[in-house]
Amino acid sequence: MIDHTQHLMEPPVAAEPTVADVVKPARAGGKATHKACSATGRGTVGPDAKADGSPDQSNSKSAGAAARPAERIRARRTALQVLYEVDCTGHRPGIALDYRQAEEGYSAETLAFLYWLVSGVIRYKDDLDSLIGRYAPEWPVDKLAIVDRNVLRLSIFELSSPDADAPPKVVINEAVELAKTFGSDSSPRFINGVLGTALREITLPSDYRQVSR
Repeated sequence: MIDHTQHLMEPPVAAEPTVADVVKPARAGGKATHKACSATGRGTVGPDAKADGSPDQSNSKSAGAAARPAERIRARRTALQVLYEVDCTGHRPGIALDYRQAEEGYSAETLAFLYWLVSGVIRYKDDLDSLIGRYAPEWPVDKLAIVDRNVLRLSIFELSSPDADAPPKVVINEAVELAKTFGSDSSPRFINGVLGTALREITLPSDYRQVSR
């Protein structure tokens, strides 16, 4: 159950996970373990990246692809991994995305959804950060945990996009699940509070809330 009455709380201050932790989070006693942010470079640019390293959006025009729910959950997880890597290491998004998606074997529909998510967040990052600053004014975006700010970027992009077709409740619930998996103990509550505020203020298409996932 999403508690939209819960607003902002102090964001987590735990040490950031490594890129490897975000890809395959280590577990100890049911809790994700974190280390300092570090990673090495990736390989050469693959066929799904442009010369500047940005994702190729030519085959991912909208989020209306008929991807199955389980595949979309995986795609959101991969999108977070890519965004975390780009934020943490400065790797080119196209290279990181090409590397991650090659490991997953996604269907064409799910791959289009994944590329739409990552491309959208990269393209509108400044606007999304401004929205995060509006919905969480007590906490500068650059001071938020890397996992938390990228979960928020990803989710606010999907909530605010006219091309999205997932119900807002699904987007928020899955954001909270990502925060539980990859964030600190207080991340889920913080993410839920910020997105609850965002949902009340974002103007969505009239039929958006009625679309079945």
